[in-house]
Amino acid sequence: MLTSLYVRHFAVVEEAEIAFGPGLTVVSGETGAGKSLLVDALMLLAGSRADSGMVRAGSDRAELAAEFDLAELPDARAWLAQEELDEEGTCQLRRVIRAEGSSRAWINGRPANASQLSELASMLVEIHGQHEHQALLSRSHQLALLDAYAGHDELLAQVREAAQQWRAVQARIQSLSGGDDRDQRIELLRHEVGELEKWALPASEMAELEASHKRLANAGRLAEGASGVSEMLDGDSELSLRRGLARAQAELIKLAALDDKLQPLLELLDNASIELSEAADGLGRYALDVDLDPERYNEVDTHLTRLHELSRRHRLPVAELHEKAASLGEELAQLEGAGEALEQLDRQREKHQRDYLKAAGTLSQARTDAATRLGQEVSVLMGELGMAGGRLVVELESTGNGEPDAQGQERCELLVSANPGQPPRALRKVASGGELARISLAIEVATLGKDTVGSMVFDEVDTGIGGAVAEVVGQKLRALGGQRQVLCVTHLPQVAAQGHAHLRVSKHSDGESTQTRIDKLDAGGRRDELARMLGGVEITKETRAHAKQMLERAQTA
Repeated sequence: MLTSLYVRHFAVVEEAEIAFGPGLTVVSGETGAGKSLLVDALMLLAGSRADSGMVRAGSDRAELAAEFDLAELPDARAWLAQEELDEEGTCQLRRVIRAEGSSRAWINGRPANASQLSELASMLVEIHGQHEHQALLSRSHQLALLDAYAGHDELLAQVREAAQQWRAVQARIQSLSGGDDRDQRIELLRHEVGELEKWALPASEMAELEASHKRLANAGRLAEGASGVSEMLDGDSELSLRRGLARAQAELIKLAALDDKLQPLLELLDNASIELSEAADGLGRYALDVDLDPERYNEVDTHLTRLHELSRRHRLPVAELHEKAASLGEELAQLEGAGEALEQLDRQREKHQRDYLKAAGTLSQARTDAATRLGQEVSVLMGELGMAGGRLVVELESTGNGEPDAQGQERCELLVSANPGQPPRALRKVASGGELARISLAIEVATLGKDTVGSMVFDEVDTGIGGAVAEVVGQKLRALGGQRQVLCVTHLPQVAAQGHAHLRVSKHSDGESTQTRIDKLDAGGRRDELARMLGGVEITKETRAHAKQMLERAQTA
């Protein structure tokens, strides 16, 4: 439910903040005062295209904001949670339009685009008027409205469940069979698995292969270097470390004979001599054992080259190719041994197909019956709303789709004839805004309380009518307001009298600038406004009395 609307520097409105309650709120005002500005503001907050002409002259930007109570709007709460835009039970839409033409929008204080505004607003408010987009014109919404009208929730759930199960099995069959190119897929997998199993290695073996490649690529340098270091440690040269260490040991033996404290140091030199000899021997053996095998190097180099080629082809790091071989091997095994599984899945698919056809057939029959009832009921209401001879036809058309569809086997199109003798045409192609608004009202009354939108706005719903028909329109709107929140812009006192609340839009000028005010009327203000609507500029005692009677009659009806 819409709880408040704030506009600032919007068209001729300097600033206004309006609180809304449940029931029917009517909006009236003199011609040209800007009664439809509230509707325009809501349309912009619902994602309509903005332009700089909506910014008040002399201002750099217009600002619009609306707050909604989501207590009875589970779809909107779920959408906000899914988009991570949710707050605690409320929703604020805000939009700023700049004088140079750009605009920005927010949902609960977080940036949003026009598409998000439109999607969310379709769950919050439904606007019926002469130019704006309406959810009622959408064929998918019309089908949902028909189902809601007839209470098809359980049948729809059965159809959806059967369709989902069929699709799940179908996807499994496609996966197991490899689709339409199963044989080609098997052949490709055999080739790829063969290559990967030949060349790909586990992580430990891969590390050893790379180390071996590095060692073989540098075998000559390693042998020569190890031999040279061994010669430096224990060679024939007078400069070798072994000869120098021997001279140091001999000198320290003489000194230790003079002082026993040097004995531990002498032992360290003895140990160093032993370790130096072992290091020199080890380096000598290493130099002799280094693998100078060009053929082995070529094998290892070829292995690594093939691995990097496979890495580029599969777009994976070399280290992950071994796991890729395992996963492709599993897919190959499934495809090669899928025969029995496919037979079982095919039997399941046939069962789900039968279940679907049964549930969808029941739903189709229920929709056919409901379409007749809804068409007749709305046709009667159209006559009551000043469209004598007008009728609504709810046309169901088969989808012609052989696969189970979660929405059932048909789509819906609302066809209307506004005047006797005219063939029914699609509701979305009805030209007259006033007729469209009244047809929409008739449909809403017929499906009272069936859809999930919390607020409805009717702009110029009473265009071209008057007298008794106008009173009927007002009564229908009031009845609608007993079920949900309704906002109606009107110029007829018969409609305005039926409101649970009344807003008056008025224009004021000081000679230099013009401003529009929006006031919530009390009982006296309502009587005077109805008197103005009845009698024009001059309000007489008679028009006030008539206005009072209209208000009293509406309240007691």
